[in-house]
Amino acid sequence: MVDVIARRGSHASPLRYPGGKATLAGFFETTINALGLHRPTYIEPYAGGAGAGLELLLKGVVGMVVINDLDPAIHACWKAMVKDSENFLRLLDRTPLTIDEWRSQREIYRRRHQGDVDPLALGFATFYLNRTSRSGVLGAGVIGGFAQQGQYKIGARYDKEALTARIEKVAELRGRIRVTKQDGAARLREYLQKDNVFAYVDPPYVAKGSSLYMSAFEEEDHVALASVLNAHANTNWVLTYDVAELIQSLYKARDVSEFRLLYSAHLRGPHDNLKRTSASELIVLSNPVSNALRPT
Repeated sequence: MVDVIARRGSHASPLRYPGGKATLAGFFETTINALGLHRPTYIEPYAGGAGAGLELLLKGVVGMVVINDLDPAIHACWKAMVKDSENFLRLLDRTPLTIDEWRSQREIYRRRHQGDVDPLALGFATFYLNRTSRSGVLGAGVIGGFAQQGQYKIGARYDKEALTARIEKVAELRGRIRVTKQDGAARLREYLQKDNVFAYVDPPYVAKGSSLYMSAFEEEDHVALASVLNAHANTNWVLTYDVAELIQSLYKARDVSEFRLLYSAHLRGPHDNLKRTSASELIVLSNPVSNALRPT
């Protein structure tokens, strides 16, 4: 078991994500340096909150970040924050923080697969729900419940001033952020054929993927991703997963170990508490990464 120290990061991402791996940024920096890469292109094919990539970009460790997510809502959110930040921030400033508004934003989000939804409105609705729903899960209920009687209320994770600053920083970096909406395995295959690329792959979990992600994986999706990564075992990538026999079998030829990372989880109970917990996960390393990190 490897304990990954969850140091307090820069909180670069405006989004919250269940089991978010922003605290791995330090580990990725060490890995990139050990590989001898100079300001590589960093890609997250299942980006979600993309916290680690943004922190590495802010620090100048990587030169470009590719944020890819097939979920139309997550893609719309990133696209709006990166490319239409002025209008996005206007919505952030003017939109009230109430249960009625939460319901209105949820209705916009529920239409995400319909072609008539304004991309900016969908992007902001996704952001609003992410910041005001339990653990950032878009399909979950509002923090504090509709009665707002819990210890934490709807605005517990919605500091407008701090979030504005994060979005402004993302907008400043727009020239070095590429936002795409393609199948993660296909996007990964494309970039792993390029030079000076580092990929962090954090796909939907095997056990609880359907409860955490709107774009959950079936077994065939896990197999397809493994096919791409194993075919590119001599490129630069790190993969994380929940501990599952399927994953250990698919990557039995790779360097696989368990690691433990502390993260915040919203535990429903009489006091609606936020608690700090830890969970064991799998980390899989490509051949170059494994060799670079091997003790000398």
